[in-house]
Amino acid sequence: MTAVPLRIATYNVRKAMGNDRRRDPDRVLEVVAGLDADVVALQEADFRLPPRRPVFAADEIELRTGMRPVSFGHGRDSLGWHGNALLLSPRVAVTGARHHDLPGLEPRGCVEAELTVEGREFRAFGVHLGLLRSSRRIQLTALLGLLGGTALPTLIAGDFNERSETEGLGRLARQFRILSGGPTYHARMPMFALDRIAVSDGFGRAKTRVLRTAQAARASDHLPLVADLMLAKG
Repeated sequence: MTAVPLRIATYNVRKAMGNDRRRDPDRVLEVVAGLDADVVALQEADFRLPPRRPVFAADEIELRTGMRPVSFGHGRDSLGWHGNALLLSPRVAVTGARHHDLPGLEPRGCVEAELTVEGREFRAFGVHLGLLRSSRRIQLTALLGLLGGTALPTLIAGDFNERSETEGLGRLARQFRILSGGPTYHARMPMFALDRIAVSDGFGRAKTRVLRTAQAARASDHLPLVADLMLAKG
């Protein structure tokens, strides 16, 4: 059995507001381009208040990164749903896409896409969990309920907002390997691994890292997390 290499990244872009208090979408897209990823899950890619305009224009994303955003058919101008968006490289194709609301004290949601790469199918979720652990637990329960009974290899990437490396994500860890490359927040002085990528069976060897560059440290309050995976191919 051979395997397909796949690079996944997750990045909370804070609506392109940098640590120098400048809102600079082009700078964030330069960071995204430098990840050279196949799938990038973005958080805070839309403004929070209605009509939730996108921080980045879709044509600018493609021009500056070579990636294209997944369309979720919600009728808004928003790039994603509750600020969650998925960007894909040209080698990844979309076969289905959905968006979901998640329960909790704050308005939260996630995006889901069924994807193919080199003839191999997999599923990707982009999430931004709540600030309270009690909310995160019910959000994870809801998220697991969305998985259904499919055996399709699945990954969940995003800002999990969980500071602990040992607590709070147990219900997810029963079915997924939760990958962390180390602290991603705060970008100026990283202390907490808030950003994670969880992978199900079907994904083999994984190598993770946090992008620690001067540009990334300025562009947002989070640093990007990158995982190089091997997707089993039958």
